[in-house]
Amino acid sequence: MKEEADRALSIKDVARLMGTTTRTLRWYDTVGLVVAERDRCSGYRVYRQEHLKRLQQVVFLRELDFSLEKIKGILADPGFDRQQALHVQIDALKKKRARFDQMIRTLELTLREERGEYVMGNHERFKGFDFSHNPHEAEARKRWGDKQVDAANDRLGSLAEQEKQDFAVEMEKNFSELACLIGTDPASPEVQEAIGRWHALLQRMGTYTPSMFANLGRMYVEDPRFTETLDHHGEGLARLMRDAMIIWAEHHE
Repeated sequence: MKEEADRALSIKDVARLMGTTTRTLRWYDTVGLVVAERDRCSGYRVYRQEHLKRLQQVVFLRELDFSLEKIKGILADPGFDRQQALHVQIDALKKKRARFDQMIRTLELTLREERGEYVMGNHERFKGFDFSHNPHEAEARKRWGDKQVDAANDRLGSLAEQEKQDFAVEMEKNFSELACLIGTDPASPEVQEAIGRWHALLQRMGTYTPSMFANLGRMYVEDPRFTETLDHHGEGLARLMRDAMIIWAEHHE
């Protein structure tokens, strides 16, 4: 174990260990969140135990929906107590687990209802689900202002719960459709039709001018959080959507 602890790891090793991408680790390095050592000869990034511990802390805090900016501030605080932070995170994750357990119970009851074994009450249908939190809202407010984001939130809040779920299903369907087109020319009719449907879907939540739509596409690649979320559907989806959105915007100015 001591030999493993003393061993330096490459950025690819750490990416595999964490189940993330080297792009994310480079971004963490660039913004000063987790700054790797540099090999004297090759100049490549090198990670040691202190880096892995810091990365672990970042992962825990991201799981609790803290922004990278907030995490950086927390870790830079001279009064930061790692043990105390771990206790707080354990408590928070237990609460999150309780919510997930409730979601599972709700889905199990739904499955029983589909089989004709149970009749759900209306109060049971949405237990455990929370549609109120948007992890990218802070970034959206920075780019487009409070008025635009508040209007989108108001529109989302006015939807019935079933409408919200239908909207989420449409989003996933659109992502899957675009993921099947990875490797296709973003200017092709197939991609442009699919990205046009993405714009129409977003328009249901707010007003996206062509320039705003293009900037949103750029954010999909510039912000690793968006890239990871989109590339979960297929490696390269974020870049395809960015390029297609910019082209779509140019044709609809």
